[in-house]
Amino acid sequence: MSSREKILSAIRSLTLEAKTLPDIPNFSSPGNLVERFTQSITDNKGEVMTKSEFEAWFSAAGFSKVISLSAQFSELATLPLPEDPHDLESLEVAIIDGQFGVAENGAIWLEDTQLGLRALPFATEHLVIVLDRNLLENTMHQGYEKIATADSGFGLFLAGPSKTADIEQSLVIGAQGAKSLRVVLF
Repeated sequence: MSSREKILSAIRSLTLEAKTLPDIPNFSSPGNLVERFTQSITDNKGEVMTKSEFEAWFSAAGFSKVISLSAQFSELATLPLPEDPHDLESLEVAIIDGQFGVAENGAIWLEDTQLGLRALPFATEHLVIVLDRNLLENTMHQGYEKIATADSGFGLFLAGPSKTADIEQSLVIGAQGAKSLRVVLF
């Protein structure tokens, strides 16, 4: 019998009494979910915009390499979604739909069914997430309850543009992903 098998056999032979899990208290905070979500996104170095604010920003910037998987802004796409994620190398803007957001920390749930390519939110220079304001949850506990039954191969909570800081406390935005996050609430 190998060492691994001995260890696993010893673990299997243990008899432990069943214990009930503790109740999770309601951590909900009072207040307007949209205001709290907006503040959380801002605190995460992102920006929440209305549709008209986004359209003004987009037209002023003059982007030429844009992928839009959002039905609300499909006309802004200048590129189709490629099959190979390496072809996203020079992508300026990706516009995708978020499934729901969390007011507590500004996290937005994204699933591979909406992304096309898993690399899309990380490979673009500017990320735009379109989100229905009626799909905001109060806390991450509620967010995790919502995804508990999700039937997806891949999903993630995204809460702002890419950020990193070194020991000298220098914050760098866009170091390993999108330089900016804009959330269009409708």
